[in-house]
Amino acid sequence: MEITEKQAMYRDIGLQVIMILAMALIFLSMHGIPQKFLAKLRFQNRKAIKAKRHFVRGAQLLTQARSSKNKSRSAINNLANEALGEAEKAIELDPKDAASYLLKAMILDLQGFRTSALESLDAALSPLAAGSLEQGERGDALFKRAELKLATSERGRVDSALADLTESVILSPKNAKAWCALGECYEGKKMDEEAKKAYKEAHELAPQYSVPVEALNRLGS
Repeated sequence: MEITEKQAMYRDIGLQVIMILAMALIFLSMHGIPQKFLAKLRFQNRKAIKAKRHFVRGAQLLTQARSSKNKSRSAINNLANEALGEAEKAIELDPKDAASYLLKAMILDLQGFRTSALESLDAALSPLAAGSLEQGERGDALFKRAELKLATSERGRVDSALADLTESVILSPKNAKAWCALGECYEGKKMDEEAKKAYKEAHELAPQYSVPVEALNRLGS
């Protein structure tokens, strides 16, 4: 079968591409680049695994600290400090994993360091780490950050918390406590109709939860 001029041109281009790729592979092989790349991947995987181990250990220690009702305050602080150390090791090994920042925030909150806990939540929700969170997890993190903002006495926190809660209920719409906190923010800003809607959502999601019922009665709804 006779080869046309166009077919011959395509064949020549194809051969040139194959030769270029072959030369590139030879060059990379001579300089050990594939091996270096694979070694780097293995190193990163090892770091991620070690980070997870520290995270799990930190979470276990936090659980022990929270459930230590019969232990002394110093024993609880020791457990919390150990947990904090594990969380910080996890962050150092894998700074793109938001879970470790969230763990650190919960530990700091338990210790009463709300400003530092807020900073850790900011890190968890930053562009560097937020991508590791599922939609619902991000919504819950925003709710926790809003809670801490509202617990501080700094001025202007209500508006910032309101922004977090507005996004939180979109990402995690079944979180009754987030809806309730949103209602409290609206009520604090004298936005009664918006507050009623938020409280009603909270009540529908958790009928046994007394706070939204009391709020609705207070607002005459």
